[in-house]
Amino acid sequence: MDPSRIRNFCIIAHIDHGKSTLADRLLEITGTVEKRKMKEQLLDTMDLERERGITIKLQPVRMTYRLQHTTYELNLIDTPGHVDFAYEVSRSLAACEGAILVVDATQGIQAQTLANVKLAEEHNLKLIPVINKIDLPNASPEDVADEVKKAFGFTDEEIIFASGKTGEGVDKILEAIIKRISSPKGSKDADLQALIFDSKYDKHQGVVAYVRVMNGSIKANEKIKFINSRAEASAIGVGYFTPELKDLGYLETGQVGYIITGLREVSRARVGDTITLSNHPAASALPGYKEIKPMVFASIFPETGDDYPVLRDAMDKLKLNDASLSYEPESIPSLGFGFRTGFLGLLHMDIVRERLTREFNLDLVLTAPSVAYVVRTHDRKESTIYNPAGLPDPAHIDILLEPWITLDIIVPERYLGGVIGLVTGRRGVYRDTSYLGPGRLNLHFEIPLANVITDFYDKLKSLSSGYASMNYDFLEYRPGDLVKLEILVASDKVDALATIIHRSLAETEGRRIVEKLKELLPKRQFAVALQAAIGGKIIARETLAAMRKDVTAGLYGGDVSRKLKVLKKQKKGKLRLKTHGRVDIPHEAFITLMKR
Repeated sequence: MDPSRIRNFCIIAHIDHGKSTLADRLLEITGTVEKRKMKEQLLDTMDLERERGITIKLQPVRMTYRLQHTTYELNLIDTPGHVDFAYEVSRSLAACEGAILVVDATQGIQAQTLANVKLAEEHNLKLIPVINKIDLPNASPEDVADEVKKAFGFTDEEIIFASGKTGEGVDKILEAIIKRISSPKGSKDADLQALIFDSKYDKHQGVVAYVRVMNGSIKANEKIKFINSRAEASAIGVGYFTPELKDLGYLETGQVGYIITGLREVSRARVGDTITLSNHPAASALPGYKEIKPMVFASIFPETGDDYPVLRDAMDKLKLNDASLSYEPESIPSLGFGFRTGFLGLLHMDIVRERLTREFNLDLVLTAPSVAYVVRTHDRKESTIYNPAGLPDPAHIDILLEPWITLDIIVPERYLGGVIGLVTGRRGVYRDTSYLGPGRLNLHFEIPLANVITDFYDKLKSLSSGYASMNYDFLEYRPGDLVKLEILVASDKVDALATIIHRSLAETEGRRIVEKLKELLPKRQFAVALQAAIGGKIIARETLAAMRKDVTAGLYGGDVSRKLKVLKKQKKGKLRLKTHGRVDIPHEAFITLMKR
């Protein structure tokens, strides 16, 4: 295909604004998928995506469309909308020249709309604004169009009104893609440079790399080389997406497709690397992607130690398909061997856990989610702490710094007081407000990340009746009055439940944990002390009462001293158990405690 007739684009939007439904209509109108094979959210191929109704993974597909007697090749990449999967969006943008910006006609601009536009502008993409869901009874397309024009500077002529459900306006979108988005640059005669923007592992074919060919061309069975990892392989198969893999035998400049490498070592074919030909290698690699920094950390352990090798292989394979995942080995005495894992947010953590459970049949235990802290000791050494167990003695700590974020919340004006109260109640600092339209505010805050990662989003949705949306970005590390909150069960410290927390919140959080433990732990034959402590000071305590067992039930008649003798023996046994007995915390209790 002549590069002048190729268009590479993606769809970006806030979550639930209709990206996947609009993609369905594009596939239907271009005849890419037969009507009998069409189903809702066709590009959401994972069971998890279909169950939750969200897009988790980017998904490419090639379409052909005829306009004014010329046939064009349109390469679409459908992207997620949730803030936790913004890295999937940024990788998609790097493989495109343009993007369709979808805005819901009933909701208007939301937090991720602004974040995605900012990402697209950083990649110099041509944006096509689409006001979607105009068929809904409560839609206000004209008002939302005014909001979009004011926020992003579009003209009346640029905005397209459409419905992904009915197909209205979709022809205009296809025409705009061809007329407004530029064709890919690059030279067919140059040495091959193919950017890996995603990949997956197939047990029969090895690593399958999803690529955008920037320069040159590749044919099946040619010897290929990964410039950064220096791995070499053979292109067993080359083709494009329909969205299934469709063998073509070659890919040329400007095209999006896949290369089956046959590699079994997943670490040698990373996202962002450049593929070239072994016999005519390119002089340099493509810029690739900036390394993503995880925001939330938790440790993952198999329920049984025998599953550790399976978990290690599963993490390797998942990392290939999820480039934002980071992990390294870790050992905690109460849980055994596992991995300290970095995530982009709590939804990302939940999806990874679910995928490990489903795709690799693993039973897992996750520790409480936390953030990374920076410790400066009196000898001026600086280190990053991901786990409270790694915190040095408080006597040696000079400064303990915590990560702060900029938080943008878009909300109707009537919920202003509640939102400000929620954020400031979690040590947040109000900065300023900008107006998006009549009665709609964009509030800007700065807040410690640790105070946002647990139940903040649920509380925000609850107090705003579901209307608020949020987006955040890392700001900087700042000093804080932070302490290590330890949980003791029967005087034994439980490392997996230790947290680093601001001193002002420590007592409330400690009391919450010990009260929850009292509900979750099964009773023993002796009383169990459940305590929360900072250093040597106990700040909260609950007592799990001993199990009552009637040891005199088998006695009848006779002198009362018989009963007293048996009760005295039971009392001695309970004292001995209290001194030497150990309490094992069930895995289910760990998991429940991690959820607020």
